[in-house]
Parts: sequence; structure tokens; C-alpha cells
Amino acid sequence: MEAYSGFAQVYDAFMDNIPYDKWSDYVVSLFDKYGVKEGLVLDLGCGTGSITECLAKRGFDMIGIDNAEEMLTIAMEKKEELEEASLGENDRRKNTLYLLQDMREFELYGTVAAVVSICDSMNYIMEEEDLLEVFHLVNNYLDPKGLFVFDMNTEYKYANILANNTIAENREDCSFIWDNYYYPEEKANEYDLTLYVRDDEDETIFRRFDETHYQRAYSIDTVKRLLEEAGMEFVACYDAFTMEPPKDNSERVYFVAREKRQEDKLYIEQ
Repeated sequence: MEAYSGFAQVYDAFMDNIPYDKWSDYVVSLFDKYGVKEGLVLDLGCGTGSITECLAKRGFDMIGIDNAEEMLTIAMEKKEELEEASLGENDRRKNTLYLLQDMREFELYGTVAAVVSICDSMNYIMEEEDLLEVFHLVNNYLDPKGLFVFDMNTEYKYANILANNTIAENREDCSFIWDNYYYPEEKANEYDLTLYVRDDEDETIFRRFDETHYQRAYSIDTVKRLLEEAGMEFVACYDAFTMEPPKDNSERVYFVAREKRQEDKLYIEQ
């Protein structure tokens, strides 16, 4: 599957209802609560870099990793535009490095203060053993007591909100049809995207792209177990954008985990 190959061109246009600044404020509030004040932060599944650049603006050196080359190209263009723009006195923008890697086998040159993964990137991991491997890698590349913050769509959202529905949106330069299917036995969500994007050179032509995406619902207990199997300390799970526990009808939840000292990990003593 070439996820986000065609959708990359219009991803930001169709996601313009996402308040990335507020989402970033929430992530930073979790950093503050659990003791991350500064340092290098890794954004797994960074996409077009919206959250990555918001956190860079807040004073964090950032690394963004994604396996979709088209999305990273847009992220790097966005980075250059933001660096050139005058963004005001409150902008404490730091450097951002983007890497084309699969989160199931990513590699870094050193450790980081925190890892984040926002906008349900972890739901794209379809197998428990792969999710466990991601957690192992995160634990390996975190500083001692480093923080891991990530969100996930819930089974409630897949089964009751997205369900077996069709979603469509028509705009002047692009449109999409999203056919959604949820398979409760496998806890798997499939969405088939048909995209029409206006050609840059000939405005009378709309090019069609077809993509299929798969995500999986994981229970909170399963995620907690996998984090602990990876050697991490499970800290908390919140109903998204609150400090309250998840509800039966929560559509998105945030997990917080912490690096825990391991016998087989090399530590550089300060």
C-alpha cells in the first residue's frame, strides 16, 4: 500500500479543521506535567510536519520520521516557509530534521528527551508484534526517564462514528470520497479514498487518485500490556485533550509512558 501517495497533495487542505496549535499545547501540557521542559523530541509518523513544526515553534529541537516520501517533501517545504516567515516574538523556533523511515525499524544517532506520535499514527500498526517492536525502539532511544506521548483512535470511534459510512467533501481545487468499513472481529478499519485533484498546469483537468488505508483498534489494556512488555513504565491514559480518564464513548485517547532503566541498555552516566 502506498499510503498518502496522492492524498499528500491535499492532506493539509482537508485537515484544515484540525487545531494543531491547541493539540500541540496539550502535548506540551503533558510534557510540563511529567517533567519534560526542553530537549530533542522525536515525532513518529510526522506526516506533513504540522505538529512537528508547532513543537519546534515552542522551543524544542525536532526530528520527524515518516515512511511517506510525498508527505515529508511537503513537511520540508513547510519548514522552509515557516523559517523564512516572520512569526512574532513568541516564536522560539528550533531546528527540525526529517527522516524517511518506517517507525517499525527506525534508527537514530542518539537518544531523545521525548517521543510523540499524534493523529492516530499508531493505529496504522496492524499487528501486535509490530506495535511491540515500535515500543521497544522508542524505549531504546529515550533518555533515562524520557517520555512517550501518543494518541490512538478508539474502537468506539471505528465502530460507531466511522463505521460503515461514506464521507465526501467537494472543494474548488480538490474533492474526496471516503468509503469506510469496520470489521469488529479483526478490530480492523479500512477506508478507501478516491481523490480528485486539480492539475497545477491545466486547471481544466482533475487527476484521480485511489488509495486504501488500514488502521486497527487496540484496547487500553492491550496497549498498557505491550508498553510494559517493551520495558516501559505505563504512566497514564487520558480522554483526548483532558486530564480525565477515558470514557466509554471517547473517540481518541492519549497514552503517556516513561523510559525505565534496563539491564541491557547502555547508559552514559552524567
